[in-house]
Amino acid sequence: MATLKEVKLKITGVKKTRQITSAMKMVATSRLRGAQLAMEAFRPYAAKYAEVLGSLAQKAGEDASPLLVPREEVKKIHIVLCTSDRGLCGGFNINLIDKVIDFIQEKKEDGDVEISITNFGKKGRDWARTEGMNIADQYLGVVGSKFGFNVASVGGQKLINRFLEGEYDEVYLVYSKFVSMSRQVPTLQKILPIPPIEVVEAEEGAPYQAEHICEPSPDALLGEMLPKNVFIQIYSGLLETSTSEHAARMSAMDNATKACKDMINDLQRLYNKTRQAAITADLMDIVGGAEALKG
Repeated sequence: MATLKEVKLKITGVKKTRQITSAMKMVATSRLRGAQLAMEAFRPYAAKYAEVLGSLAQKAGEDASPLLVPREEVKKIHIVLCTSDRGLCGGFNINLIDKVIDFIQEKKEDGDVEISITNFGKKGRDWARTEGMNIADQYLGVVGSKFGFNVASVGGQKLINRFLEGEYDEVYLVYSKFVSMSRQVPTLQKILPIPPIEVVEAEEGAPYQAEHICEPSPDALLGEMLPKNVFIQIYSGLLETSTSEHAARMSAMDNATKACKDMINDLQRLYNKTRQAAITADLMDIVGGAEALKG
């Protein structure tokens, strides 16, 4: 059985750990508010942009942009993986990496393909290095911190250039979609070639919407807007992942704090039992000594 001193040291250590996890939970909660506001503010813009693209797609030709044309044979697949730079957020990064692993296995079952990867986040970069994957680009210190649209535009433009040059046949984005504080869903989304743009048809009884006159032509507008759509998808994925990371860390630190509290209770009971056993042993020695003196 552990001594009183050992149990007391364990209790002190767990209490300090509880203070740290509690403080980290408060920091994650504070950062979550800012990230969630930025994400929720961008969602309407992304939805409206997709709506405008859908309207233009009705008027433009099928060959308005090479970004819309799928390759006849897909041999080179590129993955944009969004993860965090730091740990202590439960299974957040593991779930995203598992999503990539399942996707790669699925593609390799269909045929011989070449996989390359762009990493947003240190955890994904470290995993890609361990697996010996071809890392095209890496962007560290983005997810989980404040970043601007230029991060997505710079990375997105490189992807577009390489796609047009034939280095990639398809490009996929893997990010964590924020659903709620307790649920973040790893999501796989194809961004190049741009999937067919869905056009939302007007419902019966909906108010009449006047048809807009496009200047310049719908084809020219679509050609200008499609690259920006790639930037928007990447930026939206980064915002969703950043918010999901803070929510996952907040939940993980909350669970860790509760676990520390349970450990302290268990250790306190063990301390009391050990202390009582020591007192009982001392009393037995005293009584034994007294009986020996009587004899």
